[in-house]
Amino acid sequence: MPMTLIGLPYDASSSFQRGAAAAPAAIRRALASASSNLWTEGLVDLGAPGVLGDAGDVDVGDGEDGAAARAAIERGVAAVLAGGGGGGGRPIALGGDHSVTYPALRAVRRAHPRGLAVVQFDAHPDLYDAFEGDRHSHASQMARAMEEGLADRLVQVGIRTMNGHQRAQADRFGVEVVDVRTWSRGAALAERLVFDVPVYVTFDVDALDPAFAPGVSHREPGGLTVRQALDAIHAIRAPALAAADVVELNPSNDVNGVTAMVCAKVVKELAGRMLET
Repeated sequence: MPMTLIGLPYDASSSFQRGAAAAPAAIRRALASASSNLWTEGLVDLGAPGVLGDAGDVDVGDGEDGAAARAAIERGVAAVLAGGGGGGGRPIALGGDHSVTYPALRAVRRAHPRGLAVVQFDAHPDLYDAFEGDRHSHASQMARAMEEGLADRLVQVGIRTMNGHQRAQADRFGVEVVDVRTWSRGAALAERLVFDVPVYVTFDVDALDPAFAPGVSHREPGGLTVRQALDAIHAIRAPALAAADVVELNPSNDVNGVTAMVCAKVVKELAGRMLET
């Protein structure tokens, strides 16, 4: 089944800096750059006809009406899953701040009612019941998803900003947290990435150490290398990768487009894994 890119240019639920709404265009430019090619590490040619479509960007309006933006995102992702917009197939969403994952996940879950797991790459658990009074903040979207039963399992990789409230939330929802410190001390990861249901991968770029990805709004030192993140993506074993998103690139903070190129690399490897499952 082909994959389809879909841009989600929304950042009004960002808590610190805006700018992620410009990310879809930046990632597309990086994907099209003549400095690289569209082959994956598994020798999949994403540039071959019919392999990778593009549904364009969802119209989220001016972004200030969050409910309307979320509804538009949900409809857009559902249209891709139903076969519309650039050829149909499995969506790879280009965020946008991380709040876009919740409406995207709602659409994907409807397409997989028998079971769906989520693998979240992130520095932050995003499990606040509400952040600064906003229950749809980019710091709260996984709490909304778990409350709604959108994921049967949630495995979080790269976490290094856990606090007491979010630890309690993780326990409440049965979240499997693989924090960087534990992993770096030798804890096995691959065995946590085996699933018997389809998987949605949400990749927040700040999962990576800012040395590798400075173009984010929340730089949190001590993160993953690009190689570690790609190896983890390659390690996922599931009946299918149902959908994915790459979020939280902030081009205004990027350095010479380095982070956009990292995002493009992640998109390519996610697409390659989708074709393998």
